[in-house]
Amino acid sequence: MPVHAESTAPIAPSVPGRRFCIAPMLDWTDRFYRRFARELSHNAWLYTEMVNTGAIIHGDKMRHLRFDAVENPLALQLGGSEPADLAKCAKIAGDWGYDEVNLNVGCPSERVQSGSFGACLMLEPTLVADCVKAMRDACSIDVTIKHRIGIDAVEDYGFLLNFVAEVHEAGCNTFIVHARNAILKGLSPKENREIPPLKYDYVYRLKRDLPQLEIIVNGGISDHAAAQAHLQHVDGVMIGREAYHNPWMLAEVDALYYSSGWHPQSRHAAMRALRGFVEAELADGVPLRIVARHILGLFQGVPGARNWRRTLSDAKLLKGAGWPLIETALLELAPAMDADLTGITQ
Repeated sequence: MPVHAESTAPIAPSVPGRRFCIAPMLDWTDRFYRRFARELSHNAWLYTEMVNTGAIIHGDKMRHLRFDAVENPLALQLGGSEPADLAKCAKIAGDWGYDEVNLNVGCPSERVQSGSFGACLMLEPTLVADCVKAMRDACSIDVTIKHRIGIDAVEDYGFLLNFVAEVHEAGCNTFIVHARNAILKGLSPKENREIPPLKYDYVYRLKRDLPQLEIIVNGGISDHAAAQAHLQHVDGVMIGREAYHNPWMLAEVDALYYSSGWHPQSRHAAMRALRGFVEAELADGVPLRIVARHILGLFQGVPGARNWRRTLSDAKLLKGAGWPLIETALLELAPAMDADLTGITQ
């Protein structure tokens, strides 16, 4: 079962909607980043890194599934294509307290393709439908899909519509759509996030054609203005790298997307609220560098941000260090930034 460290962030009384989601990102959205993100937004929907079904069934469950209670609402993203294995993992996800289990049908990396899952599964909608049905039968939490709009040279909107319609018939009602094609050969995962053209109109049209479904758009969204514009056409937005590199953008999420009056007082306050969690992890043997790499962007655009990043990425300083190093880095920032602030733009 999940291990819950001491936390200062309150748990929302009910599960909010997926109006604003932080994308699953391999090597980035681990439990340390997610716990940090929750200090900035209480309502943003969080996703784990993609976890292969075999790693959960045969591997170290605590390593792959552990999370802090305040991370909810939280989804476990799975990679796999065997209905029976996905069903086992969906049940485990529900038992562990996740709010959603998401099937990755969008990752274009060759490593994922070699395992016959990820974006290549869009070419097998019947298999994806079988996977969804097996997962739905095994758990009571939401089963969702994250996918692309097409594969390689297949750019016909009808391909996307038919894929979603068939998977919906198996019981999936929420589709997170990265509005680009996946190019399975010739482009790296990074290039697949940048080179295939964005076709938001495909995602908007999908919502118009299947209005009963929850449609969330992903891909190329880098600020709240763009996100708000998308919400005129779809049910939710998913942002990835911008939310990681510029995490302070999350301080506005609860007000903008969930009509909540809550927001962190300041960057300093949000960081210090994480102290109990950080010290508990350090006491459990986690090196500070594991946590520190996720907070480097907190002061982006603020005087002294470069020193903050330099201090918390210095291997010599981090070796054997504890919370005092973070406190020192905080105090080296502009004194005015350490004030008790009421606005979310500081």
